[in-house]
Amino acid sequence: MKASDSAPAPGFWTRRQLARCHSVADLRRCARRRMPRVAFDYLDGGAEDETTLARNREAFDGFELVPRALVDVGKVELATTVLGQRIALPLVLAPCGLIRLIHTGGEAAAARAAHRAGTVHVLSTVGSTSIEELAREAPGPLWYQVYVWKDRGLLRGFLERARASGYRALCLTVDSPVPGRRERDLRGRTDPPGLTLGTALDTLRHPRWLLDWLRGPAIGLPNVLPERAGDLGALGRIASASLDPTVTWADLEWMVAQWDGPFVLKGVLRAEDARRAVDCGVAAVVVSNHGGRQLDRVPPTLDVLPGIVEAVGDRAEVLLDSGVRRGSDVVKALALGARACLVGRSYLYGLGAGGEAGVDRALALLRAELARTLALLGCPSVADLDASWLRRRTPAGGAR
Repeated sequence: MKASDSAPAPGFWTRRQLARCHSVADLRRCARRRMPRVAFDYLDGGAEDETTLARNREAFDGFELVPRALVDVGKVELATTVLGQRIALPLVLAPCGLIRLIHTGGEAAAARAAHRAGTVHVLSTVGSTSIEELAREAPGPLWYQVYVWKDRGLLRGFLERARASGYRALCLTVDSPVPGRRERDLRGRTDPPGLTLGTALDTLRHPRWLLDWLRGPAIGLPNVLPERAGDLGALGRIASASLDPTVTWADLEWMVAQWDGPFVLKGVLRAEDARRAVDCGVAAVVVSNHGGRQLDRVPPTLDVLPGIVEAVGDRAEVLLDSGVRRGSDVVKALALGARACLVGRSYLYGLGAGGEAGVDRALALLRAELARTLALLGCPSVADLDASWLRRRTPAGGAR
């Protein structure tokens, strides 16, 4: 996979800020300073009490890495294959909606950074860039993510357009039959977006974000409602009302047959669902709880990953999504059987902090952490990872 051209050079202040970011957590802090609350809460928040949002991170902290000594790690191999596509590191950029709200560069900026890093970007149906525009602006390996819409004609159109534009895989998200309730958004007037005196004053306190927003195209849902760009409140209500909550396994079988290519099912937390999905013909399942943004108090994805890997066996690939913030998180997921990880907030914090250069920075940090973790672990390749490199952390004061 060839890297894309270099990113547009950011301004002095952005370069300086990004150079001071040494982790995804640093990028998050930088994005929070740069973005108005209405945009940052949309990126950062989770459903209801945000319990699952927190537990996704706690699950990674529940495992310790157990190094092996005197292993030649002069070179470590990060590359793997996903759906037959070789990628330079075991990370895929997850589908996220309306990311031009985070930065005007949007999906195109993220996809170009993904291609430079040697990996894949997944465009969301409710993204702020059209299927065709992204294929033009970021030529490289792309997947397309869909929800099931009440209008099956619209759904067929998505598949035809993605196929015609060269998207390599289709990803169906099944954990969102109805919208989750993100109360942080509601309190901050993010969902639906609304203008109040408070949000207006807060936006004025973030002039760089505001200037980018004013210079960029109107934010909308070009794949769903191209004629309604700019009216985010109406767009959110219409899109939510258009989702079909009656979807069944028969619909999945129909979509797999319609696509006739690599098919990914995203949003699986039960082993029996993963087995049934493979029986329907999917090539990969993504163990995901939507980053804690849909149903609160569901299990962390890392906790259910081993059972799903065992259930699927070698009949399909298993990817993990939700909570990945460190290269060591990727190591833990791969050691428990994942082929690769999808990351969402990790690259979006970079986008919010510095646009396209910020996504480059996020992926560079994750790549460096992953390589360093493997070397310190005494593991020459991601292909060598298995559960023997981990142990469950014993709580303080617990029995040993």
